Amino acid sequence: MSRFDEGNAEATGQDTAGEMPPALPSMVRVVKHGYRAEPKLLWASLAMTALEALPDVLVGIWLALVTDGLVHHHETRTYVGAVGLAVSATLMWALSVTLDRTTRRLGDRLNIMFQGRVARLQAEVATVEHHERPVYLDRIAVLRTGVFALDHLFRSMFTMVGWLLRLAFVCVLLAAIHPALLLLLVTAVPLLLVAVWRPKIEKRIEEEVASHGRLGRHLFTVATSTPPGKEVRVTGNQSDLVSRRRTAWGSWFAPIRVTNLASAAWLSLAWAVFSVAFVAAVVWVVTGLDRGPGAVVLVLTAGGRLSAYVGSAVGELGFLRGIWLDSAQRLAWLEDFADAQNARVDQSAPDQLTDGIRFEGVAFTYPGTTREVLHDVDLALPAGSVVAVVGENGAGKSTLVKLLARMYAPTSGRVTADGVDIGRIDVEEWRERLAGAFQDFARLEFVAATTVGLGDQPRQDDRVAVSTAVDRAGATPVVDDLRDGLDTQLGPSWESGVDVSFGQWQKLALARGYMRPEPLLLLLDEPTAALDAETEHALFEQFAASAREETTNGRVTVLVSHRFSTVRMADLIVVLDGARVVEVGSHEDLIARGGTYAELYSLQASSYA
Repeated sequence: MSRFDEGNAEATGQDTAGEMPPALPSMVRVVKHGYRAEPKLLWASLAMTALEALPDVLVGIWLALVTDGLVHHHETRTYVGAVGLAVSATLMWALSVTLDRTTRRLGDRLNIMFQGRVARLQAEVATVEHHERPVYLDRIAVLRTGVFALDHLFRSMFTMVGWLLRLAFVCVLLAAIHPALLLLLVTAVPLLLVAVWRPKIEKRIEEEVASHGRLGRHLFTVATSTPPGKEVRVTGNQSDLVSRRRTAWGSWFAPIRVTNLASAAWLSLAWAVFSVAFVAAVVWVVTGLDRGPGAVVLVLTAGGRLSAYVGSAVGELGFLRGIWLDSAQRLAWLEDFADAQNARVDQSAPDQLTDGIRFEGVAFTYPGTTREVLHDVDLALPAGSVVAVVGENGAGKSTLVKLLARMYAPTSGRVTADGVDIGRIDVEEWRERLAGAFQDFARLEFVAATTVGLGDQPRQDDRVAVSTAVDRAGATPVVDDLRDGLDTQLGPSWESGVDVSFGQWQKLALARGYMRPEPLLLLLDEPTAALDAETEHALFEQFAASAREETTNGRVTVLVSHRFSTVRMADLIVVLDGARVVEVGSHEDLIARGGTYAELYSLQASSYA
C-alpha cells in the first residue's frame, strides 16, 4: 500500500495518514531547499564549523607540551605549548562568535522561507482532506508547532559535523598513545543506538496522543476567548471546561512522560557502560603503559574531550533525529501529499460550457469512515441553468458541492464538465473558473473593501468591481451601515475596528463570492442560512434572475438549501435523501409528482406561513 492509497484501511473504518518518508531523503530535500535559498551563508557556516573543530582538539597537545616542559625543564616545549593554548583559545572564541552570528542570520532567513513554504503547501493542496481528517490534523499539528525546527536542522547539522570532526581528531590522538584506546569508540555504540531510537519512539507516542493535546488547546481557547465567553458564563460551564481540559492534558502528558522516563533510563545505562570503559582506559594508561606525565595529561585531556564530544554528539543526534529530522520528514510528507493530490492533470478547463456538468455513477465515502455519503449519483446540470440542491441535514448536499469544487475526489465514478473529467483538470485552473459562498465562511478581518475584494485577487483593489459584488450579493445595506463604508476596519480587536454580526459577516462573504465576473460554476452552499426563510427566498430569486441575465458562457449556478420553500424559482431542483438523488425536476413537476419534495415543501411552507 502506498502512502496515499489507503483503501484497505479505510474499508475497515481505520483512518491512516500513511508512513512517513525516509529520514535521510527527507533531510536531503530540506537541505536542497535551504541551499537554493541561501547558498553563500550555508557554505560559510560549514567552512567555519570545520575550522572551529581544530583548535579545540589541539588543546590536548598544548597541555601535554606544557606538562613535559615543566616536568623536564624544557623551556621551548613550555613556550610552544603556552603560545598554542593562547592561539587555540583566541581562535575558538573568534570562530565561535562568527559562526554563531552567521548561523543566526541563516536561521532567521530560512525560518521565514520554511514557514512560507509550509503555509503555501497547505493552501495549495487540491483537496481539504488535511483540514478535516483527524490523522492528518494530528500530523500537521506537530509540523505546525515544529516548523521552526526546519531552520534549526541546519545549525544541528553543522554542530553534528563539528562534533564528528572533533571525534576524528581525538581518535588520532588516542591512537598515537596506543591503538587499543580506540576501543573506547566501541563502548560509545550503545549511546549512539539509544540516541537514534529514543527520539523515534518519543515522537511516535507524541503523535499518538496529539488529539488529546489538540482537545486541550481547543478547550483552553473556548474558556478564554471572547465569542464563547457569554455562553460559558450563562451556562456556568467554567468548572467543567477546566476539568475537561485537565483530563485532556493528562491524557496527552502521561504517556509522553512515561516514555521519556523509560528512554532516559536506557540512556543512563548506555552512559554507565561508556563511563566504566573510560575510567578503565585512564587507569590502564597510567599503570600499564608506563608513559610519561605528558602522555598521561594527553590521554586525560583527549579522553575527557572524547567523553564530552560523544555526549555532545549523542545529544545533538537526539535533537537531529527527534526534532529537526522529524520536522523534515513531516515537510517531505506534506510535499508528497500535495503532489499526489494534484497529480493526473492532463486536461484544460473549458472557457465556456455548452453541455454542462455531469455526475456519472458518483459515490463518495469520507476517508476513515465506511458510510457512503453519496451513492450512485447520476445527474446532469445543464449549461446556463440555475440548479437548487435540497435535502434535510446530512443528506449529502455540501458533499456534492465539495466534489464540484474538487475539495474531494469521488470514491468512484466521475464528475465531468462538457465531457472532461474535472479530476484531470489542473485544480488551480478549474478553481479560477469557480466562484461561491459557503455556510462555513471565513471572517477576514480587513478593511471591508479588502474583505470583499479578495474574492478575485487580481481585482481586489478595484472599487467598482467590489461595489458591484456588494450590490449583486444584496449586501449594500450592510456596507451602508458601516461607519466608513468600504473603508471600515472589520473586527473589534483591531484599532478603529468595528464588530459586525454573524449575518453581516455572511453577507460580506457572499459579496466576496460574487467578485469573479464570469465563472463557469457559481456555488452558493447555504450562504444565507443565518437569514429567515422569506429573506432567503427573496435573495435566491435575485440570484437566479441575475444568473440568467448575466450568463454568456453557459454558467451553472448551484443553490444549496435545507429549506425547500426558498428555491422554487430554480430551473432544476435536485432532491437528496439518504445519500441518493431521489427526485430531479422543476418545482411544478415535483409538486405534481407528490413525492418527497412535495411533502417536505408543504410541511416547511406551512411552518413558515
